[in-house]
Amino acid sequence: MSLFQALYAFFLLPVLTLLFWLIIIRVVMSWLISFNVVNLHNRFVAAVWDISGRLSEPLIQPIRRVLPPMAGFDFSPVILLLLILFVRDWLLPGLVFGNLRVF
Repeated sequence: MSLFQALYAFFLLPVLTLLFWLIIIRVVMSWLISFNVVNLHNRFVAAVWDISGRLSEPLIQPIRRVLPPMAGFDFSPVILLLLILFVRDWLLPGLVFGNLRVF
């Protein structure tokens, strides 16, 4: 196993997977807060909301600048999730293991 393969397997893949799930949690929590299912006065909910916002918003903001909300829906987390999946499942394995094929 080369250094790049080890870096991919033990650092990049878990970090990208954790970021993917963090954004999913942020989106689901935003729906639950909007429909008054959970309340930000709960300390645990507020802490999870704050942590997920601090980690995901710096990545979502550049996408929001390019893609504003359409008809009241914010599609920037979806675009970020697709980018993470693309990098994690196609681009990085192709670069690390040398089998990157373009069409």
